[in-house]
Amino acid sequence: MSVSSGLNRVTLICCAVAVALVAAALLVDRGGSTGASPGARAVSAATAPQAREASKALDVVAPATSVDVSRRLFASSPVAVLADPADPEAQRVAIATATSLAVPVLVDSPEAPAEISRLEAATVLTFGATQDVPGARPVTVDDASAAAEVARLGGDRAPDPLGTVVLTASAQDDAAAIATARAAGAQVVEVPGADPRTSDGAAAALAERPDEPVIALGAAFDDVAYPLAVVRTGAEQPTGGYLALGDRTYTAMYGHPGAPQLGVLGEQGVKASVARVERLARKYRRVSSSTFVPTFEIIATVASASAGKDKDYSTETSVAKLRPLVDAAEKAGVYVVLDLQPGRTDFLTQAKRYRSLLERPHVGLALDPEWRLMGKQKHLVQIGSVSAAEINRTSAWLADLTREKTLPQKVFVLHQFSLSMIKDRDVVDTSHPELATVIHVDGSGPQGAKQDTWRTLRRNAPKDVGWGWKNFVDEDAPMLDARQTWRQVRPHPDLITYQ
Repeated sequence: MSVSSGLNRVTLICCAVAVALVAAALLVDRGGSTGASPGARAVSAATAPQAREASKALDVVAPATSVDVSRRLFASSPVAVLADPADPEAQRVAIATATSLAVPVLVDSPEAPAEISRLEAATVLTFGATQDVPGARPVTVDDASAAAEVARLGGDRAPDPLGTVVLTASAQDDAAAIATARAAGAQVVEVPGADPRTSDGAAAALAERPDEPVIALGAAFDDVAYPLAVVRTGAEQPTGGYLALGDRTYTAMYGHPGAPQLGVLGEQGVKASVARVERLARKYRRVSSSTFVPTFEIIATVASASAGKDKDYSTETSVAKLRPLVDAAEKAGVYVVLDLQPGRTDFLTQAKRYRSLLERPHVGLALDPEWRLMGKQKHLVQIGSVSAAEINRTSAWLADLTREKTLPQKVFVLHQFSLSMIKDRDVVDTSHPELATVIHVDGSGPQGAKQDTWRTLRRNAPKDVGWGWKNFVDEDAPMLDARQTWRQVRPHPDLITYQ
């Protein structure tokens, strides 16, 4: 991460320019004459550049050029700098010169003459081969000649701070645009990867300026609105940090409250469940120095052998019944994933039932296609399945909710133990910055078969997904303990569940 005060090559060149200015000053006679022309005196006495704050709360500029930045941050400037687009050295010296003068530097383009006219620039220092524009003053491409021009125009000028932040994914690639932003007095923040949640420095810099308008340079920032809001409001994960995956593993107990036959989570009451899941996390902490997050995966809707009043072969648990476990988890620092087994209804319809719980920062969502029925299907007659389109509708709704409430990124789990369970898996949308998608490999039985399933499902998976592994207490032969799970399942899972 870099900010306006960060040292770079341009800054060093500016220092060299300043030294040259001192040398130039020593040549001034006691009467104050430097030999400059009357025209140069008029330029030096001209009104300073007039910067202005960005007009939009968030302005993603793509493609981004120095002309685009100048239009947004300068009302006028009596001096501008124009650089040859094909000459990197000309651009380097031009950027250093513009930085010393605190004026816009434009890389020559068809749009540049109009911008120079809008700026009302009476003097345009040109470096390298550029268009012929009014007020052009060609400058030899070397630091000494540039320093002389800076001296002629009145020397170094520090811009006043401007209440605007400019984001760049690469200060080197956006060098001229960044120099123009800094010349206007804007705060520049470099965000590699274009996601401020991934950089502690960028997140801190943006949190210090929660209300200033932001200009983001390049299409890489198309989805920056949500991450920007998260870091500016401090919407961190319950266990710290902004991202749900990457530096932590969730160790989960799976099941339904009061139903021991459905998993270990239902084998004891709320208080005992909290104690048990914390013990589970401690087992892994003894094996590795990684971060392990105790987690409940609660079956919120349970696949049913009977159709029920709503004819959907799924029993929907009330929010009131789930709330004590969710509340206790929050108090104890336990993450929660709500699991859906929808029968003949769809995942989105059921997810919306639990909106009030999903609005909480420590609650994610899991879809279990094994229990998604089509047409007249019934449970346990065949393995259920779901289309990528239905998954995408559900994830889009959850992403919208997370963004609307400025919640930290949520874990979004897709259970799978057979390729047939998710139709068109290659088009599952994993691009939502609000969600961390995990494919949870659910196979039970001998360890050799489980590892085969693990390898099969990992092939040709959607990009940017995390991975989950399930240990079945009764069905695995044998079940791996914590040490064996961590050593034998590679890569290390992002979610390890016990059922």
